[in-house]
Amino acid sequence: MGVMACHKSSKKSIRKTVRQSSVNINRLSRIRTFIKKVELAITANFDKAKIVEAFSHAQKEIMKGATHDILHKNTASRKISRLSKRVKTAIGESK
Repeated sequence: MGVMACHKSSKKSIRKTVRQSSVNINRLSRIRTFIKKVELAITANFDKAKIVEAFSHAQKEIMKGATHDILHKNTASRKISRLSKRVKTAIGESK
């Protein structure tokens, strides 16, 4: 840490920031992992059930990230929308 805090509250604030940053990094990593699992299921031509299951898990993680302010809600919605579009084309549904 390059910051030298003088006050007790400043030191505590730095500790809190470090802890929360690591939590946020882990949450964002989880979101990316679930998105990759959906894309893998689509590209590897898994059966419909596995693709839909992977998508539902990814959707849940993305929305959880939005509620915890890891992602903006519009960003989360956009990611879900684009994933949903890819899932629909992969399993053969039309509009």
